[in-house]
Order: sequence, then C-alpha cells, then structure tokens
Amino acid sequence: MANYKEIRCASALNNVSGRFPYNWDLNIYRGCEHGCKYCFAMYSHKYLDSEQYFDDIFIKTNVAEQLEKKLMSPSWKGEIINIGGVTDSYQPIEAQYKLMPDILRLMIKYKNPCIISTKSDLILRDYDLIAELSSLTYVNVAATITCMDEDLRQKIEPNGASSLNRFAMLKEFSKTQASVGLHLMPIIPFLTDTRKNIDSLLSQASDSGVKYFIPEILNLRGRTRQTFFEFIRVEYPALCKPFQDLYSSGGVDKAYKYEIYSLVNELKKKYGLSTDFNAPIREKLNKPMFEQLSLFT
Repeated sequence: MANYKEIRCASALNNVSGRFPYNWDLNIYRGCEHGCKYCFAMYSHKYLDSEQYFDDIFIKTNVAEQLEKKLMSPSWKGEIINIGGVTDSYQPIEAQYKLMPDILRLMIKYKNPCIISTKSDLILRDYDLIAELSSLTYVNVAATITCMDEDLRQKIEPNGASSLNRFAMLKEFSKTQASVGLHLMPIIPFLTDTRKNIDSLLSQASDSGVKYFIPEILNLRGRTRQTFFEFIRVEYPALCKPFQDLYSSGGVDKAYKYEIYSLVNELKKKYGLSTDFNAPIREKLNKPMFEQLSLFT
C-alpha cells in the first residue's frame, strides 16, 4: 500500500532545456505506483529524502494554481509542455485527486500544446477535454507498451494497465485530432526483444491508428540498475549472468543495438509505421521539435 503525502509546489514547471527534446516538464505527482522494474526516474526521489519511489507518493495539491501563473505570464511563449516526465499523471491515485482535468482546462484556456504519456487507461476519463484541446493546438497522447505477454507484463509493470487496454485507449484517441504514439521502451534483452513480441506490438500499433512509435533499448544506471538486477535475481535467476555480461556498462554494445534496431526497422516497414514523431508537430504548429529518429545511433 502506497504512502500518500500532500505537498505544495513553488513552481509547476521544471526547465529541462538541453537534456530533452522539449524545454518544460510538468509532474503533478512525485513517485509512481506502477512499479515498473526498469523505471529510469527512480533517482528523482533522492531530492525528496525518500528511497521508496514506488511507495512514497507526493501529491502537488496546488499544481494547477502554479501552472496558471506560468501560462498567464507575459514572458510565456506557449511552448510544448511534457506532462509526466518522471511520474505517470494517471497512476491510481489520480482517480481520487483528479488533478489532470484542471491541468487540461488550463491548457484549453491558454491553447497550450502538450505531450501526455501514460501506462494507464484512466486517461480515457478525460477524453472530452483532450479531444477539445487537440482541436485547438498540438496534443500528443502516447502509451508506453513493452510486451504482449500479460504474465510477463504483470511482473515488470505490476500496476499498469494491460497492454491490450493501452492499445484500446490509443485507438480511442486516434479518433481525435491528437497525435497518437507508441513508446516501445524499453526493449528488454532476453525478455521482450523477440521477433514475436515486437511484431505483435507493431501489429497492434498499426491497428490502433498510431502516428509514430519510438523504440529504445533498456539502459541500466544508478538506482534503476540495482532495482532491475534484484528483480532478475528473484524472477529470472538463469538470466543474471547474461544480463551482467551484456550490461557491463550502463548500456548494451553496438552489435546488440544493430541487431535489435535492424529487426525494428524491418517490422516498421512491414506495418508501414513511422518513427518520425516530429511530423505531427510540423503539421499542427508549423515548427519542429525533434529530429527524425535514427535507429542506429
């Protein structure tokens, strides 16, 4: 059972210029109940004097108020805001606190573009608001989906929605003017990197009307590395040595990357999918935010 703590934030937005392909991040919560064993954001809890990223959930009760101060400022240029960079805005506690509707109403009020990524189908609760916003400006709704094997999915992402439910959610949002995307990340060696799994994911993506997908291989550093290796030790002990060999550093070697991204490229062509998530932004805002993804970098 998670521990919840209400806090007040001094600012709604975090400037992440130079580190990400957008400049502003909005996190209405800190910590995440989804419990993904590969989560890259575990490090962020050290700033809150907590080591329990999955269990200590901080709720920014005044986040909408602080966001409006930023959006109404004469200095604000209407830049794209990434909602949920280090924590999922639609994790289970959102069903109780309902912070996202107020955030979306502000986005509508100021016609501000945004990106929303989630592993939950709770986002469908706010379908009408997101559809309205997408008629006014650029909105990206993306789901991170790693595998179609539900037993495996429940082990690596114990509190997220099922993969089929996430695809069903994307299919609903494809009926709006939002850009809909699949974040195929991370691709996990020995577990989710099979042809069968990636083919199934891209087949579902095609059927769900996604406009792009982003593939990325698992990286293991810091707290994430520790948590993930403990998970492998308990659930897949026979894979401990192969993982240790493959991840002698934070990432895999070039040979493995080439093998996986070659497979992804092949299947990308099979289903006629794009990895250019910049195209919908150019179309809606007439300006680029990202470069075309290179599968071999």
